[in-house]
Amino acid sequence: MPVEPLEFGSETYTAEDGAVEVRLDVSRTTGHGNAMRLRYDVRLHGPCMRCLEDAGAGMHIDAREVDQPGTGDEDLVSPYLDEQTLDVRAWVRDALVLALPVQIVCREECRGLCVTCGANLNADPRHQHDPEPDPRWAKLSELKLD
Repeated sequence: MPVEPLEFGSETYTAEDGAVEVRLDVSRTTGHGNAMRLRYDVRLHGPCMRCLEDAGAGMHIDAREVDQPGTGDEDLVSPYLDEQTLDVRAWVRDALVLALPVQIVCREECRGLCVTCGANLNADPRHQHDPEPDPRWAKLSELKLD
């Protein structure tokens, strides 16, 4: 099943190989309804939200839908099932979006970028800058002590 690129946090993430192998289980319920289950594994590639390196986020998706028409309850009508046609592509994308973490990172302990110069803090954990001088003492730096 093809998975379209996903924009998340102003960045674009793509599925490895652009497609996933989907397992779909459908069973009939009493009252002429359907219970459906969608499962797949996907690996998204795109920038880490902290350091901008490639963040290959692996995810397991397990989504369920119930379609019980004629009950009068909107929660029991699947938006992916129209008559006898199931829109698997839309369901795959929506299930992926709902399962996304708050931040897609290259690793949990990612240190991100230096706020002063933009250096990758993962490459140099000891990276630091001299603290800015206290602005109250700025005029003293103008003194010529010769």
